Amino acid sequence: MGSSNEAWMDAAQREVPPRKLEKQIAMIRAACGIFGREGYTRASVDALAAAAGISTRTLYNHFPGGKAELFRTVVTWTSNEVKDAQISRIQALLPPDRPPHPDDLERDLVALARAFVALMADYRDHFALVRHIQAEVDHVPAEVLEAWKSAGPEPVGRAFADTMTGLAAAGLIDTHGDPALAGAHFTALTSHSITQLSYYGVRPLPQERTDHLITSGVATFLRAYRAA
Repeated sequence: MGSSNEAWMDAAQREVPPRKLEKQIAMIRAACGIFGREGYTRASVDALAAAAGISTRTLYNHFPGGKAELFRTVVTWTSNEVKDAQISRIQALLPPDRPPHPDDLERDLVALARAFVALMADYRDHFALVRHIQAEVDHVPAEVLEAWKSAGPEPVGRAFADTMTGLAAAGLIDTHGDPALAGAHFTALTSHSITQLSYYGVRPLPQERTDHLITSGVATFLRAYRAA
């Protein structure tokens, strides 16, 4: 797939009959739920086909590589979806070319962290899938790991680095020469900590606890990075 599912769809619509493409997308979405619940190792081809309401023969007709090919397609598709949502929130709340007023910096960082945490509820199957990828890393094909990183974490990391660069250019923070690391520290102190504590959203934290982790994480980030 390309850098976004829209690009993949545009290409696929030129090459794949509409009904076949519609069936493939339905299979991808159904398989995401199975992989998110069972993981890569435990998910069977029979279960994947049943979830999509098709036969195993039909599954192999669409994905000749079987479970491995379908898994890679699912991982890339859902990672693109979530990546687009995450970058959209970064651009809406802290666009690199429109830094906030200094008095609003903490407020806007908190808003961004809350938006990222909220995505776990919007994309439950995706985050359950990522939890299994992390747990089964020794069994997940290496090319799938690379596809996941290329589709999701890496472009989101670059978007955060761009935002940190913009905040530094406006004199709001000091990235100490490493905007990518500043962005990684921000997510580690806010949304990442909640992701871990809630087991990737499987067991959501109480709202009060979530708010405390976000606001304290942002405060810690600013103690380290706010410009003097």
